[in-house]
Amino acid sequence: MSEGEAAPAGTTPGSSNLVMRVVVALVLAPLTIALAYAGGWMWSGLVTLASIGLYVEWLMVVGASRQVALTASGIIALAVIGLSLGFGWINLAFLIVVLGCAWIVLLAEGKRAWAAAGFLYASAALIASVLMRQDSAKGFSALMFVLLVVWASDIGGYVAGRSIGGPKLWPRVSPKKTWAGALGGFGASLAVAAGFAALDLGRTVPLVLLSAVLSVVSQCGDLFESAVKRRFGVKDSSHLIPGHGGLMDRLDGFIAAIVVASIFGFLRRGVDGVGSGLMVW
Repeated sequence: MSEGEAAPAGTTPGSSNLVMRVVVALVLAPLTIALAYAGGWMWSGLVTLASIGLYVEWLMVVGASRQVALTASGIIALAVIGLSLGFGWINLAFLIVVLGCAWIVLLAEGKRAWAAAGFLYASAALIASVLMRQDSAKGFSALMFVLLVVWASDIGGYVAGRSIGGPKLWPRVSPKKTWAGALGGFGASLAVAAGFAALDLGRTVPLVLLSAVLSVVSQCGDLFESAVKRRFGVKDSSHLIPGHGGLMDRLDGFIAAIVVASIFGFLRRGVDGVGSGLMVW
C-alpha cells in the first residue's frame, strides 16, 4: 500500500503493516531456524545470498548501484567468499575480502569509501555467520542464542516503544525509537539468556552478560543502519521483504550482534571454536 492510499474498511495502514510483518516473520523465522539447524552448504548458501543482497542494497542506499562493474565485482567476490567458507578455506576467504575491497576502491567512481564499507559490511556478516555455525560442538546453539537475543530485542523494543512511548532515544537518527523501547528490548534479551540457562545450554551469569552486551550491540547496529539511510535520505533499503523493508532493515541488528559475538568466540577458542567460545564457560 502506497503512502496516502486509503486502507481497507475497518483497518488502518499501521495495523495492516503490523499484520504483514507478523505473517512474514512467521514464515521466515522457522525457515531460518531450519536452515541454521541443517548447517553446512544450506546455511552457507543462505548467508551468501543474504550478504550479496546486503551489498546490493547498500550500493542502492548510497547511490552507487548504477555502477554495473562495481556491483558485479562485489557480487562475484562475495560468492567466492561463500564458496571458500563452504569448503573450509578460511584463509582464502579473508584474502578475497582484502583483494575484493581493494578492487572495489579502484573501480568505484566516487563514493569509494562508502562502496568499500558496504563490501566489508556484507563480508563481515557472511564470515561471522558461517564461522559461528561451523563449530561442530556448539555452533547451532550459539547461532540460535544470537538470533533469539536479536529477535527478542526487536520484539521487546517494538512492544515497549508502542505501548509506553516517552522520550526519544536519538530523534535525529531514528525518530520513532524511544528509551522505553530500548529498555524493553534489553529486558527481553535477558529472558532469552534465562531460558538458555534453564535448558542447561550454558551458565547463567555469562549468558546474561552476553545477552546484555549483544542486545545493546544489536540496537546500535539498528541505529547505525538508520544513520546511513538518513545520511542519504532513504527510508527503506529496499522493499524486498513485505512489511519489513529490505535485508538491511531486517538484518541490521543481527549483523552487528553476530560480528561481535564471533569476534568474542574467536578470541576465546580460535577459528574452529567460535560457537564454543561464546557458549562454554
